[in-house]
Amino acid sequence: MSEKRRASFPSRRQLLHTSTAAGVGLLLSDRLAASLYAAGTDETLRVGLVGCGGRGRGAAVQALTADPKARLVALADAFADYVEQSVPLLKKTEVGDRVTVDAEHRFAGFDAYQKLIASGVDVVLLAAPPHFRPAHLKACIDAGKHAFAEKPVAVDAPGIRTVLAACAQAKQKNLSVVSGLMNRYDHAIRETMKRVHEGALGEVVAIQTTWNGGPPWFRNKERQAHWTEMEYQMRNWYPFTWLSGDHNVEQHVHSLDKAAWTLHDQPPQSAWGTGGRQIRLQPAIGNIYDHHCVTYEYDNGVRVYSHCRRQANCANDVSDLILGTKGRCLLNKHRIDGETKWQFKGRNPLNFVAEHEALFASIRASQPINNGLYMAQSTMWGILGRMVTYTGQKITWAEAMNSQEDLSPKSYAWNAEPPILPDKDGNYPIAIPGVTKFV
Repeated sequence: MSEKRRASFPSRRQLLHTSTAAGVGLLLSDRLAASLYAAGTDETLRVGLVGCGGRGRGAAVQALTADPKARLVALADAFADYVEQSVPLLKKTEVGDRVTVDAEHRFAGFDAYQKLIASGVDVVLLAAPPHFRPAHLKACIDAGKHAFAEKPVAVDAPGIRTVLAACAQAKQKNLSVVSGLMNRYDHAIRETMKRVHEGALGEVVAIQTTWNGGPPWFRNKERQAHWTEMEYQMRNWYPFTWLSGDHNVEQHVHSLDKAAWTLHDQPPQSAWGTGGRQIRLQPAIGNIYDHHCVTYEYDNGVRVYSHCRRQANCANDVSDLILGTKGRCLLNKHRIDGETKWQFKGRNPLNFVAEHEALFASIRASQPINNGLYMAQSTMWGILGRMVTYTGQKITWAEAMNSQEDLSPKSYAWNAEPPILPDKDGNYPIAIPGVTKFV
């Protein structure tokens, strides 16, 4: 095995370290109510939010819900209007009395995250469009800040490599990095997965994971006359691959993460698949596909069949089916059928809050959590899937991890050109299988 390929795969030691760290975080979360304010750990934690969209505001509320001694003290976004709109919206929530963001701690622009990190915060919530996650996470760790990283954590392989390096540095600095892949913190799913890992299904032979839903949002269909192309794409980021990674990365990552978790976070050997864009709005908005169908292959014969679609007026399905030699598991229904019959019937606290409980408990207990390996690898599953659907080629995990395709613009400024531009009719170039090249 080449050194490049060996570097692309986690060692058993890495996997054990990551799973142990996650386990510590979950245990800390479970014990939060009893131990959060042990002697010397009840100081206020100052929280900053980078990315003031709906998901970012949701993360802020959930973080303050998770830790009653936390305060939101700073906001940052590329757009000043998003920052200013967020303050009154957050103050109206059930945790609004702990939203204390003064005018000096409201930052806007491409460098807003740097100003927020330097403003005296202890914990940073990262919820800007996925393209920016690697740079934002690296800046947090460089500055010695604990971080919550919303999913996905990158849109290309260079970004994944940046995230892995930042998370390795976080371990050295004893900083917590918790992922927004909230199913890992879902009590019912954890209990179900525990039984799968203990052998309730026998040997896992195949997984079918599906995320079929309606069309993605298009926030600003009508372009304002004063917007540059960069501002238009940034305000309407979901349908642009360089910003979102495509929907099989941005949304389907949750499903792919559950498949990866089932298989002990060992990455596939290769993948192949089909995808495309059957429904084109006129003018076409962005360049993402509206469906992806990918098969991930393992050397031992295990297959993961991944389906995701975002089209209107079609049958929807969000589910995860795990097939084993002794039965099957409907993971989203927390049920096992076959030789072992089991159904979760306990209490299931909100996983969106549980992930933040684990983060803040780890900080207060000085027992850092580091979700870096699995959040990077699960994101890479989505990126690999996009690579094979866009190109029409079969691509190995090692090839994908070492890809040099960088979706970044040449510079970050409102008058700079984004990576793709529309033609004279306002349509954006779409990847063509068999023509688009793997890089």
